[in-house]
Amino acid sequence: MATLLEVTKQRLRTLHYSRQTEQIYTQWIRRYIGFHRGTHPRQLGAEGVREFLSDLAVRGQVSASTQNQALAAILFLYKHVLEIKLPWIDEVVRAKRPVRVPTVLSRAEVQDLLAAMEGRSAVIAKLLYGTGMRLMECLRLRVQDVDFGRNEITVRGGTGGKDRRTMLPASMVVALKEEIARATQLHDLDVREGFGETRLPFALARKYPKAGRELGWQFVFPSLTRSTDPEGGMLRRSLNSPDKRRLNNCELFV
Repeated sequence: MATLLEVTKQRLRTLHYSRQTEQIYTQWIRRYIGFHRGTHPRQLGAEGVREFLSDLAVRGQVSASTQNQALAAILFLYKHVLEIKLPWIDEVVRAKRPVRVPTVLSRAEVQDLLAAMEGRSAVIAKLLYGTGMRLMECLRLRVQDVDFGRNEITVRGGTGGKDRRTMLPASMVVALKEEIARATQLHDLDVREGFGETRLPFALARKYPKAGRELGWQFVFPSLTRSTDPEGGMLRRSLNSPDKRRLNNCELFV
């Protein structure tokens, strides 16, 4: 099973899936194999998938989104790892998706919420609201993605792996300049101490070996401490990780 999971991780990285998706998919695949008492997925096929998903809905009483997440992980395993074409999976007991009235904050409530936040989390929350960026899109911003001359932010690798541009709210210019100044100071400190190389997307590190040390590629919201990169083991600053639960719990930012 360990070998199968390692191959799955390699395929996910080859297809540029996020690290979070990699963790979620491998967890579901491990759970799927455990449900069938260690039987190799190649020997299970569509019937095994149906049994697992039906059990999640009936005995596990999981939500529809959780069941769909499990299905996506298993389909990835069969399609991209085992290269097995499954027939259309029908007759699966589907978890019912609840119908709820969305909670929408009024303009005054939004102002009160943002005013109650402090520090870097407040800057990130206001950017999410003012630009329409998703949380991870904001956290992955690089210094060179912010154009103060055009009041514009370039979002790299958004939904569907596509780049796009969004406006930079005038009210956020000063705060964002302060964040970039702080990131610059941290980068200068790292360079003086023999560090300062950030992780580059895809294969850019091989094409431009020195680009990782340039200021433009540094994160706008870097971590305040260095840590070991799980890919390669290099000691450097990753992107900042604020209280995601507090941000995601606000319907405004989801």
